[in-house]
Amino acid sequence: MAVLEKITEINDVLKDVFKFTQSNEEVKADFTEYLATIGSKNVSLNQMEKIFLPYVFERKLNDKFILELYKEQASNKELVDNLLNAQASIFEIKKILKNGFELYNLINEKTYKVLSLTKMTNFRGIYSGQYIVGRIFKDTDDYFIVEITNVLSHSQKREAYRFAVMKLIHNPQMLYYDHPEKEAEIKLAIDEMYGKFIKAFGKDIILTTNKHADEIIGAFNEGEEIDLSDKGSNIKNYKFFHVRELENNYANFLENSMGGFASHHEEYDVAVIFDKEKGLYAIPFYETFCQIFENKDSVENAKQCIEYFLANDSIPNTILERVSTKYPNFMDVINELLGETYTFDVLLKKFKSEYYKNKMYSSATVLFCSNAFSEVFDFMTEEKPQTAKIPQNQKIGRNAPCPCGSGKKYKNCCGKGI
Repeated sequence: MAVLEKITEINDVLKDVFKFTQSNEEVKADFTEYLATIGSKNVSLNQMEKIFLPYVFERKLNDKFILELYKEQASNKELVDNLLNAQASIFEIKKILKNGFELYNLINEKTYKVLSLTKMTNFRGIYSGQYIVGRIFKDTDDYFIVEITNVLSHSQKREAYRFAVMKLIHNPQMLYYDHPEKEAEIKLAIDEMYGKFIKAFGKDIILTTNKHADEIIGAFNEGEEIDLSDKGSNIKNYKFFHVRELENNYANFLENSMGGFASHHEEYDVAVIFDKEKGLYAIPFYETFCQIFENKDSVENAKQCIEYFLANDSIPNTILERVSTKYPNFMDVINELLGETYTFDVLLKKFKSEYYKNKMYSSATVLFCSNAFSEVFDFMTEEKPQTAKIPQNQKIGRNAPCPCGSGKKYKNCCGKGI
């Protein structure tokens, strides 16, 4: 099929998807509610067509994406499947092409040539060097750009990379999605790091507290020796509670990661675990979780702790498997506290299904292998030059090192503009 015919086919399907959001009574009611939620209740038809794309890609109704519901009655199911596998990411524009773009995906570190579904004249004001938040998908052998939701200037590089890392923390698999070479790199890193972890500590788990977890992880990352004799947990009264610093929303995730576990004033237990398959994890309240199966009545907020371990996407299925192997009463206690009758298999399928649908590695390991995270970490740790007072009668050569200690020439630093 010629490219123009393929573009026509894709646009026809997208138009049909939009009609579906207006003709299916259940979806139409949900779409109307969605418009009200985002403050776009009274919009024109043209504006509504732009809003519906993120709706059909990201909104779920009865545990199914809107596109999945559309697929049930679609004639071109293969194309809908391809749309369902679209990548929503942030891209640097490398080149403006005659019929599309050459884009570098900041998250999975892969360059794509993507075709536009509309005339390139619709992208006036978009240039090479800018960053776009958008969605691309592959159909047959070609990639197409189906949506652009935001454009950042070249001067907003920090914000672009910050956004990339935020997406990566919430969806670590995005680093290696559609990039098998990157996944191979991650697997190799896990193998090497696992061997180093066992050599350094003689075991794959260290029980400590939030006061020492950062130091232990940092020492391991730097290959330094560390004495663990005074860094045990020693928790006497097991209690689960909310820790604000563990939240990873866009506004605070970098600041929290820089502050680490120790930034929370109250002490709680943390397990530093190296999973041979998935990488390095730091699991808050791991000992508290285990104590529930020793004596559930001795743990304050035991039910909330169980719910945290089940609902938290950053805690993998292998952690639950580890604890369930240690405690034969694992399911009995969980079912009693939750008032359910789950089997272990049903529990994993309900709460950890993503770990079976996708190959998922730990966020810490993924970030270790991410160029975007390295960029952002450099931004965050750049030392601000100390301003030094320069005597008024002291003359400094324009090409001499700046007295402030920045390492720059005087003319490019404190003497700039003089």
